[in-house]
Amino acid sequence: MDLWMEVGSSGGPDKNRVYGLSNTTTDNLRSARSFSTVGSSQSISSTQSKEFVALQQHTTQLTEKYNHLSVEYAQLKAAHAQQRAEYAQQRTEYAQQKEDHEQLREMVINMASQSGTCAPNPFWPYNHQRPPPPPPAPPLY
Repeated sequence: MDLWMEVGSSGGPDKNRVYGLSNTTTDNLRSARSFSTVGSSQSISSTQSKEFVALQQHTTQLTEKYNHLSVEYAQLKAAHAQQRAEYAQQRTEYAQQKEDHEQLREMVINMASQSGTCAPNPFWPYNHQRPPPPPPAPPLY
């Protein structure tokens, strides 16, 4: 409340309008210093007491919402970190596959150049052998 009193005397905008309080004056706030949160003091009117309770309830609701959002944010942040790690792993695997493919390609090119033949017929399956020649035709009499 001391901070509220200092803000009110600073000459800035009317704090009651800024914070949406109705007809609360600095005199009532000064007398509210003796007001307990249970509401046992007689120095505060019932309207002001209701406003105070409403503000407490609103603060509690906002605190609960904040805590819920904080937990949800932490969960989303953890899920995002996991997705980033998985993506990095996939990129690493892809780079390794690409490198392996390039090495295999170079080996095939080297083997083809050393054998002096062209690349195998693309229509033949792997390890394909040519069919044996047909048997000789029977003699004609």
